[in-house]
Amino acid sequence: MSSALTDLFPHPIVQAPMAGGVSVPHLAQAVSEAGGLGFLAAGYKTADGMYQEIKQLRGLTTKPFGVNLFMPQPEYADKAAVDVYAHQLAGEAAWYDTELGDPDSGRDDGYEAKLAVLLDNPVPVASFHFGVPSSEVLDSLRRAGTFTLVTATTPDEALAVERAGADAVIAQGVEAGGHQGTHRDNPETDGTGIGLLSLIAQIREAVGLPIVAAGGIMRGSQIAAALAAGADAAQLGTAFLATPESGANALHKQALTNPLFVRTELTRAFSGRPARGLVNRFLREHGPYAPAAYPEVHHLTSPVRKKAAASGDPQGMALWAGQGHRMAREMPAGQLVEVLVAELDAAKTALSGKGGLR
Repeated sequence: MSSALTDLFPHPIVQAPMAGGVSVPHLAQAVSEAGGLGFLAAGYKTADGMYQEIKQLRGLTTKPFGVNLFMPQPEYADKAAVDVYAHQLAGEAAWYDTELGDPDSGRDDGYEAKLAVLLDNPVPVASFHFGVPSSEVLDSLRRAGTFTLVTATTPDEALAVERAGADAVIAQGVEAGGHQGTHRDNPETDGTGIGLLSLIAQIREAVGLPIVAAGGIMRGSQIAAALAAGADAAQLGTAFLATPESGANALHKQALTNPLFVRTELTRAFSGRPARGLVNRFLREHGPYAPAAYPEVHHLTSPVRKKAAASGDPQGMALWAGQGHRMAREMPAGQLVEVLVAELDAAKTALSGKGGLR
């Protein structure tokens, strides 16, 4: 690991920030206390809601942790396409006895207000998804003592991250669960994502930044592979989603290893942006018709998803999961970090014995 990252957390394990109530303070605490880097997800929260979670986490641990922000989205959605999709979803709303949400509920996710909180109350690490903050923002955070990471899904995006002045890049492979952190949502590139190991190698040749690898990682041996490919640390989301500290709905946790859900797929069905989730009825029926319209579609489907969860129906929920979801292990988050470290050490020893990783 690079010295900058090593100073923050001893083990090369980052708990991915999973929005929607999954990455709660107790999960971040458990991971950070075990020597990894725990993360809070500010996405879909108010600035005050984010601040309250930071305050709670600081009361639970003195270890470093991170906070993730979503970048504001440009206005380019086709309103007519959103209206057509809303008409298609009317039956879902009726089935779950609810109303569709307002697609015009906001595009910036309270970005500026959240930045103000992070500058007034600096956190050890801040990461960004769906784009690159301005150089001024990154400089301000650096002066406040915050280490910054930005997601990239291609070498060109990684170059943009480096030019903006971020401290490190998160290389997100197509295997990753949840939303792809593409800087620009271009429907023409759907289905063209780069696999993690190839992406790490390409980004390592393109930029000089430390790399945090993300995408389908569930075992310590996979962390070893990512490090061997050129990463400095690995970010795991789905692996931590199944832990008792995770705030994920119980139905979501159970679905990870439920034989009813055998595969994942990238879909726009729930949010209007490509995101990987378990294939369920909603995804199958609406995925082919969902427009490129984020966050409009996210706002539109939100009441339906919440009502499906409340009624115990995983077929109407957004069951975000990476390609390694079947390998999920139900154990406390701190114990999972310990197991991953032991697996990583074993993999390093095995590779070293074969003249490999040293």
